[in-house]
Amino acid sequence: MMKLLTFTTLYPNISKPHHGVFVENRLRHLIASGSATSRVLAPVPWFPFQGDRFGRYAGFASVPQEEERHGIRIFHPRFATIPKFGMTVAPQLLYRAARREAERIRSSGYEFDVIDAHYFYPDGVAAAMLARHFGKPLVITARGTDLNYIPRYALPRRMILWAASRADGLITVCAALKDCLVELGVAEERVTVLRNGVDLAAFCPKDRDAARSRLGLDGPTLLSVGHLISRKGHHIAISALAELGGATLLIAGDGPDHDSLEALAKRKGVAERTRFMGRIAPEDMPDLYGAADTLILASSREGWANVLLESMACGTPVVASNVWGTPEVVAAPEAGRLMSTRTPEALTEAVRLIWADPPDRAATRRYAERFSWDETTSGQIRLFRSILERNPGSAPQNLSSATA
Repeated sequence: MMKLLTFTTLYPNISKPHHGVFVENRLRHLIASGSATSRVLAPVPWFPFQGDRFGRYAGFASVPQEEERHGIRIFHPRFATIPKFGMTVAPQLLYRAARREAERIRSSGYEFDVIDAHYFYPDGVAAAMLARHFGKPLVITARGTDLNYIPRYALPRRMILWAASRADGLITVCAALKDCLVELGVAEERVTVLRNGVDLAAFCPKDRDAARSRLGLDGPTLLSVGHLISRKGHHIAISALAELGGATLLIAGDGPDHDSLEALAKRKGVAERTRFMGRIAPEDMPDLYGAADTLILASSREGWANVLLESMACGTPVVASNVWGTPEVVAAPEAGRLMSTRTPEALTEAVRLIWADPPDRAATRRYAERFSWDETTSGQIRLFRSILERNPGSAPQNLSSATA
């Protein structure tokens, strides 16, 4: 059985149980295959105080040094953050904190075979330093802004390319991100596309009428999901709502733009038809997806947006901006429609078109069923095994029999 050390700052913890849940989901399915086990090294920023008056920073202080989720042991070393210089020095600070914890993990008897890193910068760069220190193979998964935004800065771009050159395997969650790496100078054959999947058992059609009744919905309903920041495009959905008379917009998420979005809804005259739901627990999202007629995702950047597949798995089609990996998800009429431009006008047009000829909700569900985790898990197993076969000093002794 392969022994992984999964390294990422994008991982749920007791303070932020939904943070980076997509990384956890992929790892859980890999471990469930019986082909691998893992210890998770998930550093968190150091902060000395707890209490409401310290805001979101207090959450870092409440994260334990070690915890367990779904049978997976997770370690949370602390790393320093330096204002104004954070992006430049973050990889080195992450590396120093993680190296000590990784040494403790090894001394406890867990000799990992390969480092499984998620998010290219700063995480992947720090992981490359770890791999060099411990003499272990490295796989880095790119997930979105780590390639479609951060490389515009010269120093991070150079460090990303250094980490890519050091890695034994490179994964992107969509073809568009693979193109990013190739444009940066990475050889195409070195990059494997392994998309995120969707948990088809957790996200499935529910009693739609009951869900709508609980929410007090009696007309056309739009749903916009995500952190309340400009990049997610909730402001575009609110502006479009002004042209979609009689419709209700549900916004699920929290974040720094809450007040400005509420003010926008008032200026547009749609405050009574805009409902801010706050953060919704994952187990409650299927009812919300199912209650809506259409999910809206008007983001400016996405790697592979999980909310799209979650909505489709619940039978609800989507309208989304035509960016990065999104066209790879919304690739058939039963899935939904792409906006022609990222504007309220284009969103309004796409919503009207989909409402004029809505896909059968059962067909939308069947479309989502193409995206189970099985193919992604198999792809990971093939990649990790091939890397370990090329690095016999790191390969577990039973690898040859496992691949026979």
